[in-house]
Amino acid sequence: MRIGVALGGGGARGWAHIGVLRTLMAAGFEPMIVAGTSIGAIVGGAYAAGRLDELEAFARALDRRAIWRLADVNLGTGGGLVLGERVVQSLTEIIGAMAVESLPKKFAAVATELFTGHEIWLEQGNLIDAIRASYALPGIFVPVTIEGRPLIDGGITNPVPVSACRAMGAQLVIAVPLPASQSPAQRIARETPEQAATAWQKAMAAFREPERFMARQLFGDQPGALTTASVSVAALNILLDRMTRVRLASDPPDVTINSDIGKIALLEFDRADEAIAIGAAATEKMLPEIKSLIG
Repeated sequence: MRIGVALGGGGARGWAHIGVLRTLMAAGFEPMIVAGTSIGAIVGGAYAAGRLDELEAFARALDRRAIWRLADVNLGTGGGLVLGERVVQSLTEIIGAMAVESLPKKFAAVATELFTGHEIWLEQGNLIDAIRASYALPGIFVPVTIEGRPLIDGGITNPVPVSACRAMGAQLVIAVPLPASQSPAQRIARETPEQAATAWQKAMAAFREPERFMARQLFGDQPGALTTASVSVAALNILLDRMTRVRLASDPPDVTINSDIGKIALLEFDRADEAIAIGAAATEKMLPEIKSLIG
C-alpha cells in the first residue's frame, strides 16, 4: 500500500514532522509520497531527497542567535522584511541542488499565488525554489517568483495538503496538522522575565546595526513585544488554525496525527529537540490504527 503523508504548516512546530517520519519509518511504514506546506515542505523535501539526517542535525543545533543570524535584512522593496538568501543557502547546503521530479520519493510543495489566491502544487523544477515559495510567510519573507507568478506561503490556501497526497497516488494518507500555539504569556512561562530579557539583550548587543534593526522588527526589544513580524505571525497563526479545520473537514485523511505541539510558538525554532520528541510520541500512539488500516 502506498503511504502518503501530508505535512502541515506552522513554523517551528514543524520540527515535529521529523519525529513523525522517524517513527513511521522505524515501524516499517515508510511514506513514499509526501506533500508539505511551509515548514512541512522543508521537512518533507529533505525527507524525499534522502537528507532527513542532515536537516535534523541542523535543527537540533539551532539556538536563538543562529536563528536571528539567518534573518538577512531587506533594505529595499520586495514585500518582506527578510530576503531569505541565508535560509536558502543553509537549505542548499543541507539538501543540495535537486529537481523535484528527480527525487527518490514523490513530493509536492504547496504555495499560494499572490494575486489570484490559487493553490499551487510545485511538483517540478528546482527543489529549493519550491520549498522557499511554500514557506514565504506574508510580510516576513519576500515572495518567490516561479514562472512569472509571485508565490507566498501555502498555508494561506492549504495548511495540510491531504488532497495533494491523494492526487499523487497515495492509497493511505496520514495528515500531520500543527495546532495553534499558546499565548505569549504561556510560552514565556518556561523562562523567568529576567532570564528572557537578559537573553534578548545579549543577542541584540552582538548585532551590527542592520541586524539589530531586523531583530527588533522580528522579535522586539523584549519577549512578547508587538512588532511588525509578531503581528503578522499572530494573524497567520489564526488563519492557519481556521483553515486547517476547514481543509481537514473537506479533505479527510485516513489517519490524523494530533499532538500538543501548540506549546511551541511559530518562531521558536530553537526548540527542535522538544518538537521532534512530541512528534514521535504522537505518532507512536497512532501506530496501531495505521497497522489496522494497512492490514
